[in-house]
Amino acid sequence: MNDLFAPAALSVSGLNSIARQLLENQLDGLWISGEISNLTRAASGHYYFALKDAHAQVRCALFRQTATRLAIPLKDGDHIELTGKISIYEARGEYQITVNDMRTLGLGDLYVRYEKLKNTLQNEGLFNSGRKKRLPEKPRAIGIVTSLAAAALRDVASTLRRRAPHIPIIVYPTPVQGAGSENKIAQAIELANKRNEVDVLLICRGGGSMEDLWAFNEEIVARTIAASQLPTVSGVGHETDFTLADFVADVRAPTPTAAAELVSPNQEEIIKHINQLYETLQRSITQHYQNASQQLDFLAKQIRHPREKLNIQKQQLENFQAALSQNMAHHFAIQQTRLQHASALLNAVAPQNVLQRGFAMVQTTRGKVVQSSGSLKTGQKLRLVFADGTRDVRVENNPNGELFD
Repeated sequence: MNDLFAPAALSVSGLNSIARQLLENQLDGLWISGEISNLTRAASGHYYFALKDAHAQVRCALFRQTATRLAIPLKDGDHIELTGKISIYEARGEYQITVNDMRTLGLGDLYVRYEKLKNTLQNEGLFNSGRKKRLPEKPRAIGIVTSLAAAALRDVASTLRRRAPHIPIIVYPTPVQGAGSENKIAQAIELANKRNEVDVLLICRGGGSMEDLWAFNEEIVARTIAASQLPTVSGVGHETDFTLADFVADVRAPTPTAAAELVSPNQEEIIKHINQLYETLQRSITQHYQNASQQLDFLAKQIRHPREKLNIQKQQLENFQAALSQNMAHHFAIQQTRLQHASALLNAVAPQNVLQRGFAMVQTTRGKVVQSSGSLKTGQKLRLVFADGTRDVRVENNPNGELFD
């Protein structure tokens, strides 16, 4: 019976509309102070951020027309006072402030603490590149310090499985935000060092506001990372987020995924390199085989059967004999011609032939040829030799010097 008189139910959009009107009418003209956190600038030029204090936060939108009037650009950590329309974005039922004006009061408490500790650690030399350890090129195992519920863990694990599925992953679970999380993070890092079962340690979590990432700005975390014997990679937040963990770690990665890529050899690149080496080796083996085959063919052509070699030598001997015979015949013909010429010459000057031409040869009685008339004596007996015989004569003087019989 009571249900018949119950008031009609509101729709969600109706509720949001009433709430918006109440907020806009009742909270108009207020100034609210707080610290800027998680500031983003859209491509349109509008700004979105959270205004927070130690206990709560509220979403804010600063549209481009208002932002152009600001004297100082906004940045995370600024402590400001703002006023604007406090309302509800009905489409999503989100409570927010559309900023109309603001005034900057200075850096927020968290940012002051951050800068103070940063300067202290830097002065102690914990940011120096000289103390940074090199990351292993081929780690046997990779450690991850993060929350088991973190999206960053899924991203890192997925990247490592894709790039290097053969490398074991060991997770050292810890809360990554909230009260006391800094102590848990430090304990996880110390545990990884104590076990010494990995070659490199990733310290990571996804993006968030400055307070979400604050555990990685705590002194205990920064000093524990700096003291780590294992090489460390900080992959905290997005690319634009910086924490003290980034400065003291051996390597800072812009994102958790990038941290995983830094410490893992790319399996695809390794396989590609192996394939290149295989192709190079195969080409080298093929070239070596071809060269060896050609050398073998050349040497094979030099091999002769003993009978073939004997036949070649026999043929060479026959060629030598033929040449020698030809040489000898030619030499003999030349010598024979010379002999004939000499014989003809000898015959021409032979005494007998000379005598037959009408000459006579004068000899002493002892047969010695007389070559000079001056050697003769008056009355000396001589012998004249003619072609057909001899005749004895005596030397006598006469006025003409002639010899008479």
